[in-house]
Amino acid sequence: MTNTTPRLTGGCQCGAVRYAVTAEPEKPSICHCRMCQKAFGAYYAPLASVKKAAFEWTRGEPARFRSSSLVSRGFCALCGTPLTYEFHGVPAPGSDAADAVRHGEAPEAVASSPGFAAHDEVAFSLGSLDDPTLVPPVIQYGIEARMPWLASLDRLPGNITEDDMPEGAMEALVSYQHPDQDTADWPPASDEKAAR
Repeated sequence: MTNTTPRLTGGCQCGAVRYAVTAEPEKPSICHCRMCQKAFGAYYAPLASVKKAAFEWTRGEPARFRSSSLVSRGFCALCGTPLTYEFHGVPAPGSDAADAVRHGEAPEAVASSPGFAAHDEVAFSLGSLDDPTLVPPVIQYGIEARMPWLASLDRLPGNITEDDMPEGAMEALVSYQHPDQDTADWPPASDEKAAR
């Protein structure tokens, strides 16, 4: 990696899984499809892609859920934070790879098979970045499932977090969330509650 290479970092809420991105993200997007809604537990999923060689896990590894015959989704097994959307590729119709995937074989297991066009990108969740403001979305996907009222959100009344908390709550609150930066160790050894 050179000094001119962009470096974005991010990770899960509890800090068990961290990653670094060493290339400019491609196609920052919001996906409204029903599968992304379920995977994120939200009305849409903000994602961006990079080549697999430009993405590395720097602490831990995510658990993965195979959400379809062609896609796995990475998430932290401890806190549940959605981290990746991994499209494995497309098997050619009628190929042995297509039959294997159709019969439940994991696409990554047949990725090197003849007739399988492997995908060389990984998409990561923009909300898991240490600074999500650096990668604004430029396109929307899955608009057939977009919530019909989404365009009117900016007309709703809004409050800052402190205004929505009972009196004294902010002063008593201790966050166990990992900070928005890389750390040598997490949780700190002196903080037993953060490890729970």
